[in-house]
Amino acid sequence: MASSLTCVGVVWALLSFLSAAACCVGFFMPYWLLGSQMDKPVSFGTFRRCSYPVRDEERQATVMLEQCGRYASFQAIPSLEWRICTVVTGVGCGLLLLVALTALMGCCVSELISRAVGRAAGGIQFVGGLLIGSGCALYPLGWDSEEVQQTCSNASDQFELGSCEIGWAYYCTGGGAATAMLLCTLMSCFAGKKQKQYPY
Repeated sequence: MASSLTCVGVVWALLSFLSAAACCVGFFMPYWLLGSQMDKPVSFGTFRRCSYPVRDEERQATVMLEQCGRYASFQAIPSLEWRICTVVTGVGCGLLLLVALTALMGCCVSELISRAVGRAAGGIQFVGGLLIGSGCALYPLGWDSEEVQQTCSNASDQFELGSCEIGWAYYCTGGGAATAMLLCTLMSCFAGKKQKQYPY
């Protein structure tokens, strides 16, 4: 099977795929922020939430519905910062996934990834990682929203967690972005083989 990648390029392709997968899984999972409300565990992502209060008309009381789901609309996301974070992180994940799939195809297709293409792919990875990192940096600005304060004992504020804690999905997303920005971008410079010079 012909490959357009060097040995470093093959490692780059695998690492690109792993970092993109980590970012995408972390972005989709609603476990960025963990807390509790009415003695039930509650978790938030950028556009998803697990466990939320609903009004039970039969018992005339508010009960916690222990389900995970997306917000009903983009405007229903609790804060402007989280809406921006959702868009920025989503675009970043898309870029990393695009490069990762192209890099994996380079393992099987000859002359797909040259030195120049590899460096361009590294540039795209850097931008993708930067966007995701920006999304992770924006996320704590939304901790002053009413929904988060209800979960975090009314003690949360921007960059103040209150009784809540940061979840594994936040670290997974940030770690994937850092890997893409630092390691993958550097390795991409040595990923492609030099193109053969044809005499015509």
